[in-house]
Amino acid sequence: MKRIQQFTALIEREDEGYVALCPELDIASQGDTVEEARTNLIEAIELFFEAADPSEIASRLRSEVFTTRLEVSIG
Repeated sequence: MKRIQQFTALIEREDEGYVALCPELDIASQGDTVEEARTNLIEAIELFFEAADPSEIASRLRSEVFTTRLEVSIG
């Protein structure tokens, strides 16, 4: 039986496309649009879980990832 697990996706514009990163697993993908990058990242994560050895999953998986905005004085 398949179960659903949530992960973080950080998506940023790079040149003519978008790069998507899952920081919990250090897995990245890309696409021409935000949605394509997101979809491709989901596929990459699913493929990782299908193919990876349990010890590799355990060594890569980070249980806590925090995102925040910073205010920085420049100049």
